[in-house]
Amino acid sequence: MPFIPHTETEIKEMLETIGVDSINQLFDEIPAELISSKLDQIPDRMSEMEVTRHINNLAKQDGTPMCFAGAGAYEHHIPAAVWQLTTRGEFYTAYTPYQPEVAQGTLQVIYEYQSMMAHLTGMDVSNASMYDGSSGLAEAVLMAVRANRKSKGKNILIPKNINPIYTQVVNNIVKNQEINIIEVDFDPATGLVDHQHLHSFAELDITAVVVPQPNYFGLYEDVHAMTNWAHEQNALVIGLVNPMSLALLSAPGNWGEQGADICCGEGQSMGVPLSSGGPYYGFLTCKEPLVRNMPGRIVGMTTDLDGNNGFVLTYQAREQHIRRAKATSNICTNQGLMVTASTIYMSLLGSTGLRNVAAHCIKNTETLKQKLNAVDGVKVLFDGAGFHEFVLQLESANAAAVIEKMAARDIVAGVDISAYYPELGQALLLCVTETKTAADMDYLLENLQACL
Repeated sequence: MPFIPHTETEIKEMLETIGVDSINQLFDEIPAELISSKLDQIPDRMSEMEVTRHINNLAKQDGTPMCFAGAGAYEHHIPAAVWQLTTRGEFYTAYTPYQPEVAQGTLQVIYEYQSMMAHLTGMDVSNASMYDGSSGLAEAVLMAVRANRKSKGKNILIPKNINPIYTQVVNNIVKNQEINIIEVDFDPATGLVDHQHLHSFAELDITAVVVPQPNYFGLYEDVHAMTNWAHEQNALVIGLVNPMSLALLSAPGNWGEQGADICCGEGQSMGVPLSSGGPYYGFLTCKEPLVRNMPGRIVGMTTDLDGNNGFVLTYQAREQHIRRAKATSNICTNQGLMVTASTIYMSLLGSTGLRNVAAHCIKNTETLKQKLNAVDGVKVLFDGAGFHEFVLQLESANAAAVIEKMAARDIVAGVDISAYYPELGQALLLCVTETKTAADMDYLLENLQACL
């Protein structure tokens, strides 16, 4: 809120009306030992001009580096209209869609978002969003366990070449619910899922298989073969996808003979800025027979007594609010503001615009790969086709040290993945989106050579 209008007199009158002496009394249920003492590093009160200057100086400490990092959060161009509309008061301060008579705008935005995400992923139903991509995958795993009643093993196969942070989050959320996360190896020569290792689990009671597209290394998996194999094992298929790539790639609903059963991922790439790490949002879609196991909200269209179209919460299990441990999920809200931005972003670009963005990402990635292959001391790993990320192996340098040196030159030179994948040696995961020019890539090469 840019301006708080209450005067000291008004605050005093409000406190007198409710019968308390101070604002602090409103928080008297908080134990005294939990109340913080004076925050020494927070300055005393300032004027508006002083606060603005102080905040601007803090922001400048981050700099405005040229970014070649991805690994789950991506720098894309966001048209100015997206956040000009998203931050209008009607969207910016709106919260609850529980009362449809006063929340038609919010409900319609969610409905339009759901329609777009269902179309993009080739699924029947989308919910109103999750907290982020990793929690979306965790909820997809829980959903698969509930939905696949024929499977009693609660065994979930997750490839090692998905985002390792996602695997950690999934483990943290499901490990106390007797769900077994089994990691599937990838081929160190290709970077793709090792199908021989995958097929070694054929005798196991498999509840679900996570199929990434693209994988963490930016490579395209054989999703059709993996989907068909999983269904042959009576397992559900959870597609973990980059939504921007789906502008060009086969939708999860069309994978294999039957399509994936559930699809999830991170939606940040569509209209949400990096913002030093968030907030972002996760998406979750599924085939219609599984809808009763889907967490969160679903908004639907209906008609009133006069025949006018309207929007309502079609499905939201109240048990999510009141039954705690017995609930299908404890996620009771959605990332409404981020979803609003994505809905406007997708509306503005349309299918042609999204395809153009995805195509530019692929073209720029291949261009940078070719340039880096000519640099001594580095090697682009994996020859397969991919989206906008790839792995660069440093033959005689330390990845963390190179990132630090490049940061001093105001360049974010990828993500160090050496600790997660020691078999790849000292390795960087680089990302190139449509925002990068040939000059940007040459600048990266020039500085990388100097740092090496």
